[in-house]
Amino acid sequence: MTSRLPEGAPSWRGWIADHALCEPPGDRFDRAAWLAELSTADALVCLLGDRIDAEVLAAAPRLRVVANYAVGYDNVDVAAATARGVVVANTPDVLTEATADFTWALLLACARRLGEGERLVRDGAWRGWTPTLLLGAELAGATLGIVGLGRIGRAVARRAAAFGMAVIAADTRGVPGDVDGVRSCTLAELWARADVISLHCPLTPTTRGLIDAAALGRMRPGAIVINTARGGCVDEAALADALHAGRLGGAGLDVFAAEPTIHPRLLTAPRTILAPHLGSATTRARVAMAELCISAVRDVLAGREPANRVRVRP
Repeated sequence: MTSRLPEGAPSWRGWIADHALCEPPGDRFDRAAWLAELSTADALVCLLGDRIDAEVLAAAPRLRVVANYAVGYDNVDVAAATARGVVVANTPDVLTEATADFTWALLLACARRLGEGERLVRDGAWRGWTPTLLLGAELAGATLGIVGLGRIGRAVARRAAAFGMAVIAADTRGVPGDVDGVRSCTLAELWARADVISLHCPLTPTTRGLIDAAALGRMRPGAIVINTARGGCVDEAALADALHAGRLGGAGLDVFAAEPTIHPRLLTAPRTILAPHLGSATTRARVAMAELCISAVRDVLAGREPANRVRVRP
C-alpha cells in the first residue's frame, strides 16, 4: 500500500478518525453494535479497558492494525491478532516519567498518611496539633522493593536516591539487568526485606494475583504496597484483609482488577490511597500516547512497520 494520503482525505488524522474505531466501555456501551461497525474498520484504536479478543477480530475482516492506547497490552489477544495478520502496537516510553512521578505521589501519601489527614481537615474533625497525630513513616534509610525493573520500574528506582532509600528489585521475567544503586533479589527476599513494595510488572498468567495472602504474610509488619501496574497483579480481597487487620502500613492503588469497580473492603480499608488510574494522566503523556497510536495506524496502513509493534513472546 502506498504511503500517500488517500484521495479526498483532508489529513492523515482526519482519515484515520474515519477508519479507526475507539469506543471506551461504559454504561452506554453497546458491544453488539460496536462489533457490527467493526466490519468496515481498517484500524482499531482501543483503550486498556477494551478487550480485543477473538470475537472482536472475527468481526473485523478488514482489520490491519490494533493501536492500544496504553503501554500494557494484556487486554489484546496478540497471538490471535498475529495469526490473522493484524499488527498490534502500544505506547511505551512516553508515559514512563509521568507514571514514575505518580508512583512516588502514592508512596509519599501513604507513608505520611496524607489521605487521612486531608479527610480529617475537610470533615472539620481536626482539633489542632498534637504530638501523636497521624504518625507516619520516614523514607530515609528504608528499603524500596520494586517488582518489574522495566522502563517505569527503573525510573522509580532512580528517584529513590533523593530520599535516601536502598533499592532492591525482582523481575518476574528473569534476572534484572545491572542498574546503578539497585540490588537484584528473589521475590521471596523482596517480600521479607522491603519496607515499601512497588509493582511495575505486566499482567501475565505468572503475575496475576502475585501479591496474595501468602505474599502479604511474608511482608514486614508496617510494609506499604504500591500498585501502578495492573490491578490483577494483586489479590484485592487478601490485601483488604491485611489492611483491616493492621498488618500493613498502607497501600496506594491506582489500578484495580475490575475497573471501575473497586473491592468494597478496599473502599473502607484504613491507611489506603485509592486513585482512578491516573498514572499517565499528564497532558504531555496522554498527547504523546495518542500521537503514537496515530503513527502506528498511519505506518501500517501505508505498508510500513510501526515503531512500537508488539510481538508474540516465545
